[in-house]
Amino acid sequence: MENIAFSRVEDILAKSAIEFDRKIEQSRRNFEQEMSQYRAEAKKEYKEIRELIKQNNKQIGGMSNNMGTATTEFFYNTFKDGNKKMFGEKFDDIFKEEKRKTKKGFEDEYDILMFNGQAVCVVEVKYKADTDDVIQVLRKEKTFRENFPEHNGKKLYLAMASMSFHWRTEQACEKNGIAIIKQVGDKVIINDKHIKAF
Repeated sequence: MENIAFSRVEDILAKSAIEFDRKIEQSRRNFEQEMSQYRAEAKKEYKEIRELIKQNNKQIGGMSNNMGTATTEFFYNTFKDGNKKMFGEKFDDIFKEEKRKTKKGFEDEYDILMFNGQAVCVVEVKYKADTDDVIQVLRKEKTFRENFPEHNGKKLYLAMASMSFHWRTEQACEKNGIAIIKQVGDKVIINDKHIKAF
């Protein structure tokens, strides 16, 4: 009798173990299926977010380019239609958005170039001038001499034009002999007291 009772207990335990294993396996499969669905949804959402970021960057880049183009146009028209006398020089010719690539490492774009028989002025235009931009302006001296060798005998002036300057940026320009050209109200102010010929 005891053997029969023990045998039944073993059967019950065996069936319980099998049922428990089956439930564990089912839970594991359900979990994997849910995780797979979650991963697929997360991947889709990530792809959508990346696309939105890409579109936003494109729009912001377009707005930035438009502001830069408008700023260049503003200063170009100011010089073209107004007084071209700066740094004690009167400039006869003015050009905008000139690109040159004569030698590797010297590729550059010049926002505004002004010429006369003795001097050249390279004007870097920024919507909002930052201190880091001063390095970019100083680089123009080297690239201009390489890209426009026909003007190497002339004095070269560097200037930064912007709708807005941080005071540290103005200090950096003054320290490096770069003219400051900025919009103040409806006027364009040129600070060239510290200018030097390169």
